[in-house]
Amino acid sequence: TYSHPQVASVGMTEEKAKASGRKLKIGKFPFIGNGKAIALGEPEGIVKTIFDEETGELLGAHMAGEGVTELIQGYAIARQGELTEAELMETVFPHPTLSEMMHESVLAAYGRPLHI
Repeated sequence: TYSHPQVASVGMTEEKAKASGRKLKIGKFPFIGNGKAIALGEPEGIVKTIFDEETGELLGAHMAGEGVTELIQGYAIARQGELTEAELMETVFPHPTLSEMMHESVLAAYGRPLHI
């Protein structure tokens, strides 16, 4: 949604994922933990990823903050390509970029964030 803050999502919401009866892993990463967001003067926002704990399937991703309408495509491609959390954790994200928050959110779902 082109608003301020921008909002973007792909896949299931947390509520729908819970209702599906799956065990979930959920990762969240705030913009304030990202150097590029701070440098841009846009430290408010969040990235959230939702995974099936048993299969590693990316069930959904949700974002609010500056530039997220540009970032959501990465999660859409990951879902289309059926990438698992392990594959996303091994993906290299350039530094410093806003896209690093996607990686951080994936890592956070598994207790491994780098910058928080």
